[in-house]
Amino acid sequence: MANEANPCPCDIGHKLEYGGMGHEVQVEHIKAYVTRSPVDAGKAVIVVQDIFGWQLPNTRTIVPDFFVGQEPWDPAGDWSTFPAWLKSRNARKVNREVDAVLRYLRQQCHAQKIGIVGFCWGGVVVHQVMTAYPDIRAGVSVYGIIRDSEDVYNLKNPTLFIFAENDTVIPLEQ
Repeated sequence: MANEANPCPCDIGHKLEYGGMGHEVQVEHIKAYVTRSPVDAGKAVIVVQDIFGWQLPNTRTIVPDFFVGQEPWDPAGDWSTFPAWLKSRNARKVNREVDAVLRYLRQQCHAQKIGIVGFCWGGVVVHQVMTAYPDIRAGVSVYGIIRDSEDVYNLKNPTLFIFAENDTVIPLEQ
């Protein structure tokens, strides 16, 4: 059961002065930040941002803009508007973006083995992806809220879900 008085436990903390080793690219209808290995290993990991967006320096490695240009959540925002903001960024409706990223990784990066990791909102995306894309080899959902639905257990490949033991927002029994 979510804690309605404090709906998000996220604290983006201090901004890291991370210089990054990658660059922004246009991947069909979305932008992404891509960091490539100096060795072409044929592998890739998709990183899905939390509610604070894909441009937060603390998050960047290989990160597509799954909000497709919409503003990320502002931690100083009015929390009473958060449910409406969240509804307009449905983590279960990202197949178009995932398809674009997969085409890019296969065609431009020659990736044959692909995994995915997501944090908070991105953890929900990971769950969605792992029920719909059998060619994504492994997934890690860090702190992604998983609700009961008809496909909640239909994971196509190994998926690790990481939660906190004593958490008021996402109870361990979920």
